[in-house]
Amino acid sequence: MDVTCGNCKAKFKIPDAKVEKIPKGQSMSLPCPKCTEKITIQSPAGGNVGGKSAPKPKAAAPPSPSSAPGGASPDDTAIGSPFDFLEEGTLTAMICEPGDRIRGQLRPVLEGMKYVIAEPKTPRDALKQMRSHDFDLIVVNETFGTPDPDANHVLKYLDQLSMHVRRNIFVALISNRFKTLDNMMTFNKSVNIIINLSDVSNIDKILSKGINEHTAFFRVFKEAKKKFVG
Repeated sequence: MDVTCGNCKAKFKIPDAKVEKIPKGQSMSLPCPKCTEKITIQSPAGGNVGGKSAPKPKAAAPPSPSSAPGGASPDDTAIGSPFDFLEEGTLTAMICEPGDRIRGQLRPVLEGMKYVIAEPKTPRDALKQMRSHDFDLIVVNETFGTPDPDANHVLKYLDQLSMHVRRNIFVALISNRFKTLDNMMTFNKSVNIIINLSDVSNIDKILSKGINEHTAFFRVFKEAKKKFVG
């Protein structure tokens, strides 16, 4: 849900899962992260947010919890986004990496690229977070949560997303099997880029190049779609 502070006019995002937990006809108050002024948020059933009509929460991305890979249950969706407040336009990234050393290399790189980062510990946690938040970037090791890289639950979930959701997520696959920038395997694994473990030290340059090319390609696509579809 998008929220605007009535005092400083700063814009933020609040996870839909938190808003949906507000009982019908009731509200909750949160301090604005910028000016600390109280922001009142009413239940989705009615009322106002910051003096303005509350926008409808976005629908959850498919697949449904019962069909999601990894044996996730409907209760898994009760835990929402890892982010309480996000200013409008904030870039978010998820690191799905089992190794502390690799995570330690990835974290400062993504922070330097101005991403706010989530680091789920298990595939189940990753699926919960992806159902409640649309990440801009997901970096996933093919062995995250599984000894079989072809049974990676995060990749399976991403592969089932509808195209209009998936095209807005840049997925970088860290692999010990495939070469960096292997275009054939990138297509085969339905990801945007492959980075071999031996090249993680250069991930800042590799990611920046891949993301810039991805953004430029879909900028043309979106402009063309807007022109012909409206």
